[in-house]
Amino acid sequence: MPTEPPGTTSSEVNPFDHALSPARPFSREEREAIYRAIETRRDVRDQFLPDPLPDDLVERLLKAAHSAPSVGFMQPWNFTLVTDGAVRQAAFVAFSRANEEAAAMFTGEKQALYRSLKLEGIRKAPLSICVTCDPTRGGKVVLGRTHNPRTDVYSTVCAIQNLWLAARVEGIGVGWVSIFHDSDIRAILDIPEHIEIVAWLCLGRVDTLYTEPELAVKGWRQRVPLEELVFRNRWGGR
Repeated sequence: MPTEPPGTTSSEVNPFDHALSPARPFSREEREAIYRAIETRRDVRDQFLPDPLPDDLVERLLKAAHSAPSVGFMQPWNFTLVTDGAVRQAAFVAFSRANEEAAAMFTGEKQALYRSLKLEGIRKAPLSICVTCDPTRGGKVVLGRTHNPRTDVYSTVCAIQNLWLAARVEGIGVGWVSIFHDSDIRAILDIPEHIEIVAWLCLGRVDTLYTEPELAVKGWRQRVPLEELVFRNRWGGR
């Protein structure tokens, strides 16, 4: 029988102690690797190589995504893997239609710059993953989601970021396609009405990555200084 630590009673013993492990900081090398993955992660749009991704690699990326935190541990995500050329072509047609609509929303030099961006990931990347969120997975009442129902989607985005960082470590590029009509992708992949489409991700090997975000390199927008975004104690407080 396990013995109680000196000075404690049975009521003070944590029955979940067996599930705890030391919260030691990572080594310097481990910390540097993690920060490097974060700082060099890029949204890849056109540099994909056609080589298929090995199943074991894809499994590692999905496991990284599935290790993400989720409100009430509801794990609301699903990952639809798309490798079929006809399905990817249908998604590209849907994207192209929406992309033309998006281009028309800009004017002058901004529109010309927009049209110059190569957004060919759906056709060039060997794998696409449609990431969705099931708001019903945790039941009608979910711990932590009682007053903000959107936390299920926030959780799904955490899974996407996990996958993205794991892909960077593996030398795999990822591009997030968001320019499409929800109804088009829903029809192409037979997604039920109650399921929310969060992202269409393009994945593939890449030889090079931009040293800075592509939109910064090409003059679309620059990174905002961090100090402009940090408040203290109240909105706008410096």
